Amino acid sequence: MEIIQFDTQQELDAYAARYITDLVKAKPQAVLGLATGSTPIGIYDKIVQIHKNEHVSFEQVTTYNLDEYVGLQPKNDQSYAYYMNSHLFSHIDIPAEQTHLPNGMAANIEAECVRYDAMLAAQPVDIQLLGLGHNGHIGFNEPDHGLSGGTHVVKLKPETREANARFFDSMDEVPEFAVTMGVGSILKANTIILAVRGADKAQIVKEALTGPITTNVPASLLQTHPRVIVLLDREAGRMLD
Repeated sequence: MEIIQFDTQQELDAYAARYITDLVKAKPQAVLGLATGSTPIGIYDKIVQIHKNEHVSFEQVTTYNLDEYVGLQPKNDQSYAYYMNSHLFSHIDIPAEQTHLPNGMAANIEAECVRYDAMLAAQPVDIQLLGLGHNGHIGFNEPDHGLSGGTHVVKLKPETREANARFFDSMDEVPEFAVTMGVGSILKANTIILAVRGADKAQIVKEALTGPITTNVPASLLQTHPRVIVLLDREAGRMLD
């Protein structure tokens, strides 16, 4: 595990974006695993800048997102499909049919999970971008006595819904369920980039990176992966010094 600390969020964003776009330049048919939330926004902004300024093409790239809320239409401005289009897909030259998210509106959600896992098995992820939840979740894999390996439906913890409520008009609008890649699927990526910022994440960063490996802190399972690059701002990494 490689841990890199940055003085500013902008430096972190630039490093992650450069790492991803360098892969795309070297491997035009790269498969990218993508995340949502507040942390990746700056990374996606930098990727768009590099795409435009350096003419890095995403025409042959395939993407798989970690998760999606159950019950939100893709056109809902709080869906992760909408987020990805707003922050990345609509600003680069990637064909829409090469971008994939779990379908939270699927009539048969279990069949949707099987379908998504089959696609992931056929196209292994080269780089998986992750954020880190306050309770240690990655994707929407919440702390539990056991974790699912493959894509599955999860009931979101109250603390996760509360953390995401800032994006909605009210707590009542925050979905209770999501579809997420499992930890097993995440760990199959060739390289994992974990990006974390903010003093409020310092304690969970310490637990995830240096504490015991436990399903009660799902991110701690990243310690078992052979190639994890952790990108932290100084506040998020302050308890590691």
